[in-house]
Amino acid sequence: MGRGRPRKKGGRGEGRGGKKDEYRTDLIEKSDMKNERFFAYYKAQKIVPEDEWESFLEALRTPLPTTFRVAGSRQIAQSLNETIKDVHVPQLSDVTFEDQKLPPPVQLSWYPDGLAGNSTSQKSAQKSRFEGNISRQEAVSMLPPLFLEVEPHHTVMDMCAAPGSKTAQLLEALHAQDTLTSTSIPSGLLVANDSDYKRTHLLIHQSARLPSPAFMVTNLDASNYPSIKLPAGSGSNRKEQLLFDRILCDVPCSGDGTIRKNIGIWKSWQPNDGNGLHGNIVKLDPQTDYNCAILQRAMKMLKPNGRIVYSTCSINPVENEGVIAAALESSPEFQLVDVSSSLPELKRRPGMTSWRPTADKSISTMYETYEAFVSADPQAAASTKLTAGHWPPANVDELNLDRCMRIYPHLQDSGGFFVAVLERKHVEAKPNRERKRTAENMEPSEPETKKPRLGSESDAITPDVPVQSTSGADAKSTTESGGGGGSFKEMPYTFLSPRDPTLLSCISRLRLTSEFPSSNVLVRNPEGDVVRSMYLTNDLIKQIILANDFTKIRLTAAGTKVFTKQEGGKGIEAQYRILGEGLPVVLPYTNPQSIITGDMNILKTLVLSHYPLCTSFEESFRAVLDTLELGCHIVKFPPGELDGASLSHDLLVPIWKSGVSVSLMVDKKAKNAMSLRIFGKEVPPSAREKKPKGAGAEAAPEPEAEVEAEEEAMMDDAEATTPEVVVVQAF
Repeated sequence: MGRGRPRKKGGRGEGRGGKKDEYRTDLIEKSDMKNERFFAYYKAQKIVPEDEWESFLEALRTPLPTTFRVAGSRQIAQSLNETIKDVHVPQLSDVTFEDQKLPPPVQLSWYPDGLAGNSTSQKSAQKSRFEGNISRQEAVSMLPPLFLEVEPHHTVMDMCAAPGSKTAQLLEALHAQDTLTSTSIPSGLLVANDSDYKRTHLLIHQSARLPSPAFMVTNLDASNYPSIKLPAGSGSNRKEQLLFDRILCDVPCSGDGTIRKNIGIWKSWQPNDGNGLHGNIVKLDPQTDYNCAILQRAMKMLKPNGRIVYSTCSINPVENEGVIAAALESSPEFQLVDVSSSLPELKRRPGMTSWRPTADKSISTMYETYEAFVSADPQAAASTKLTAGHWPPANVDELNLDRCMRIYPHLQDSGGFFVAVLERKHVEAKPNRERKRTAENMEPSEPETKKPRLGSESDAITPDVPVQSTSGADAKSTTESGGGGGSFKEMPYTFLSPRDPTLLSCISRLRLTSEFPSSNVLVRNPEGDVVRSMYLTNDLIKQIILANDFTKIRLTAAGTKVFTKQEGGKGIEAQYRILGEGLPVVLPYTNPQSIITGDMNILKTLVLSHYPLCTSFEESFRAVLDTLELGCHIVKFPPGELDGASLSHDLLVPIWKSGVSVSLMVDKKAKNAMSLRIFGKEVPPSAREKKPKGAGAEAAPEPEAEVEAEEEAMMDDAEATTPEVVVVQAF
């Protein structure tokens, strides 16, 4: 779960402090897993029937299973899933770890197409075996994107997105119709937002594994999210607000549903943990606009007939049903959706219709109604942040809160979770008034101009071909401003002209067809500086960038990087190459006759050697290499077998041909994972070290060590994503 606004604590058990080993389940005895206030509070709330209380507690004291998900946006997902079931699961049937036999992974019965599974073994025993197109993600964390029901034409917002596991699911849904045609670029978009600037870069790093021209990242306080503007029509200078078809609000919470993996909660939990979160998610004043909280802000940005999924990893009704009830009271055009027939294998309980907040850390201060609380202790009522919205409203039975879903650990061996699905009824008047207000009040503002900065190393400027004209709105400077997570230091967004000589040269050298959407290529350099990398967006994101001040929406990333400049060797002209992450996007526009065909022997040489000499290949492939110009090319490997190794689907990868050698343009981690999956062995260290003289350009740059360290530190244990085995593949 991401962050909607900067917080000292909250989130999925995040920010609670403590020592490094505080949450390790092997450092605490079951007998120490107790908190009398926790027991008394939730017993008083009657969150489970009395005859289930002991099994509920027993589940809380049991380590959480390791769960994983197979990337499902590509046609290859089903093939990978079959490989897991037919090859890897049998291999895991006789595994022992610390003298204990481990059961093999099993599929999650409720997940669509069987593309998710779990194992009761500790993740330390499984980590090296799950390298591939696999996301290690807590089972309940997979639910919100499924209930959102995203389609490729939808405009989608993930309001609190980092670290990005749910964002990845939403991207997969957006690309559900991916094929080897240009329709692989969806007409919709996904905006992933997080209030923490560093975590937005974690989102960008994660999303590179599922490249999308329909993806953008913003760094804003979700409760104060500004309106995104779009042109009202062709030939008009008027702008209107972009409304969303789908919005995910996986909001900051007390996180007590994660107690199975964050065992520090046993010691730190107190009954009023959730009270403060209630007010941060929803405010009762319907007149508030930019100061409204996360859920109400989402409601204002949703289209009629659109859908919001609200979720937490808390079991506290104050943070869950209390928030939903208050939101429904203030926005009567919304209603809860009955999704009881969706995911029929998922065991769940209905939402609660009665609960009693506590006024302080004591469980003796719970009252049936807000009026009873005020009457019993007027002084406390005056000084506390508790409001009537913390209690069930008088018309609670009319709100259909039973349509909310509660997931308890003892039902299907998972974490605790809450999900509510809301839809906006089709009411014409209010959306029209809001569009009018937006057009009047959202005039473009002039950004604060500061000295341009060069950004990250990946966008470093090299003296060669300068950027031509700037076409983005207000794209003239880097800015340092507050608003999301502190200072904001990003380069402007500049769309290249389709006639830009640098772009035309790149398209020609890479042998792309005339259908390539060259008008949607942008760069992140100030005007006049060298084009280092090129990004591709779809039409909708281009409209957004041109119509909005990127500093106001704190736009951190847009589209996907497809081309990067590759320096040549001595006396060799620099060229642009297709990035591995960008190949799935560029592939539909590649001339089929320019794609080289290889076999398993060639693939083995490229994978297990870092800079294989052209002379090391068989004569037939060597003859093909002799006909190629120096630079970037694409090789297709059809399914095949070699000495027990097998490839079950077409694999397409970029290579770089230099004067005497060929290099597979895949980063070290993904290349090693590819080798493990196909050939059952790691890339030898000797193959990673030296480059032959005359080899020319370097191989694909490795991810910076600090980025990897940041990802490891920030990624929730239940939501870590392993590097993809097949970086580029036939869809």
